[in-house]
Amino acid sequence: MNKRFRGTYTVMVTAFDVDGAIDLDAQAQFTDWQIQEGIHGLIPLGSTGEFLSMTTQERRDVAKCVIDTTAGRVPVLIGAGAERTEDVIENCEMAQNLGADGVMIIPPFYSTPTEAELVQHYTRIAAATDLPIMIYNNPATTNIDMTPPIVARLAQIPGVDYIKESTMDVTRVRDIIDLAGEKISVFGGIMGFESFVEGADGWVAVGSNIMPAASARLFTLTTIDQDYDAARALYRSMLPVIRLVGGHRYVSATKAALGLLGFAMGAPRAPRLPLPEHEFYEVLVALGSVGLLDQQQV
Repeated sequence: MNKRFRGTYTVMVTAFDVDGAIDLDAQAQFTDWQIQEGIHGLIPLGSTGEFLSMTTQERRDVAKCVIDTTAGRVPVLIGAGAERTEDVIENCEMAQNLGADGVMIIPPFYSTPTEAELVQHYTRIAAATDLPIMIYNNPATTNIDMTPPIVARLAQIPGVDYIKESTMDVTRVRDIIDLAGEKISVFGGIMGFESFVEGADGWVAVGSNIMPAASARLFTLTTIDQDYDAARALYRSMLPVIRLVGGHRYVSATKAALGLLGFAMGAPRAPRLPLPEHEFYEVLVALGSVGLLDQQQV
């Protein structure tokens, strides 16, 4: 496997205007800023991007906007997950036609497929696209836990080259590497620093929507420089923002924080609600503690 993708990748929020429509100008501006800040890769249309609350045309428009704005400066992986295998294949075709570098595919999130069904699902998808696939383990949202032995089996499928491992159990990174070896490259989904220390090649981060430069530097310090003391200090300084956007607030708090930094990304779409007014103080505290309110972002 060619491990092309490494580093910190932002799982991007989607910009909406005041009327709730897609705001492609804001999306392009945000994309460009992420790259200027040094992020290593971008993933629109993930959970943080509210892909389930968008139409097919809207998803295509956002994907095209990010790919075109990026213009090859960093890899772009498109979130292509869906419940039906055929819909995932269509999403992958769309991503490939638009010039994406890869796709991230969460397993079906309602039908609770068996291991054999997961293998069949990803085998059919991989046979239908030339793009490298990042499978996405997030049992909190899918009711499916792709454990390291299951991941090792999926890694045998040609084209399944990456995994975003989104549990709080960092030993998963260790065990996937142990069981699958070079067959698959691991990206942490929640535990950034801890995943790097265990040998992950990357981190698919929510907090890097807000602090892309620091998130990218964490990878460099840990994986490239192997300066663990400096990396640990940086990570601890980032924790207020990482904790802020954890849990159910990963969309609403991220958008609220970006609004305070000068990026009008709009409110989340229903059924999500905007961040309650009484929780904005927590956003201010988190941003202030990492020094972001003193910086002119745009």
